[in-house]
Amino acid sequence: MSKSAEFFTLSDATAHAVVGPSSRHAALIEDAFDVLIETPGGGLAVKGDSRARGSAKQVLQALAEKVEKGQAIAEADVRVAIGRVRVGRGSAPGALPTGRRGQVSPKTVAQAQYLQTLSDCDLVFGLGPAGTGKTFLAVAHGAGMLLRGEVERLIVSRPAVEAGERLGFLPGDLSEKVDPYMAPVWEALTDILGVDQFRRRRDKGEIELAPIAFMRGRTLSHAFVIVDEAQNCSRLQMKMVLTRIGEGARMVVTGDPSQVDLPHASDSGLAHAVGLLEGVKGVGVSRFTATDVVRHPLVERIVRAYEGEKSPSRTGA
Repeated sequence: MSKSAEFFTLSDATAHAVVGPSSRHAALIEDAFDVLIETPGGGLAVKGDSRARGSAKQVLQALAEKVEKGQAIAEADVRVAIGRVRVGRGSAPGALPTGRRGQVSPKTVAQAQYLQTLSDCDLVFGLGPAGTGKTFLAVAHGAGMLLRGEVERLIVSRPAVEAGERLGFLPGDLSEKVDPYMAPVWEALTDILGVDQFRRRRDKGEIELAPIAFMRGRTLSHAFVIVDEAQNCSRLQMKMVLTRIGEGARMVVTGDPSQVDLPHASDSGLAHAVGLLEGVKGVGVSRFTATDVVRHPLVERIVRAYEGEKSPSRTGA
């Protein structure tokens, strides 16, 4: 296959910003499309086969446009631009939908890597503190697949009532019992799909929200499955839900291993499953830290304070 070169003109300052410090941005693009990017002066040269050159050039041009508008370029921006070119804007596999507040996109490098892992792997674990976008981005990714017809259903499940699944004391039918525990997912879905479309798709059975207990005995085929707050799944529950994956299905399991509500934290199935499955073909693990918190800035400071908390003996408790 021919490895021709293509050159396009940019100012030295723009070219330098696009390729990034120590050419880190260029390296990401080279790895993504199997090309070679050089800066001979007065612009950029891209070497590779014609299709790869074209894809790389689209990314470089998108980044150059941001630079020329006075915007700084971070690695997350590069990964987002690569992802958009790989899948095509707005309609191809992996593209995120536009929510009520605009285009859904990653805000940190870890979020961009998480979205890439969701595209690459059939089973993904998203681990980290509150406010890092684990659930919202999983919902956005799954909603995008549903809207494009890549899956037939979007199923969201989570443990209820401190992992005890004791729903009987609540009034109402199953939906009314479950909905309070699904409020965060409701909010994400209505933000992305809008209230009317969310209700229509839920009424048609294309969107299902259910506690972990109701996954037993099922085979989930041609579905995108989100297991949220998974740190409160027992080991048996985790094994049960992971083995529900059927033909054409994908699953993401999200949770914060430091926030286990089970009587004995060691019973949590999340950390146990990650320990067993990390490195298995088709399984991806994405980890978030306090630096990835995208809620109110105070949330990051709260998370850091708890992470730095000493043992009770140090505080006199």
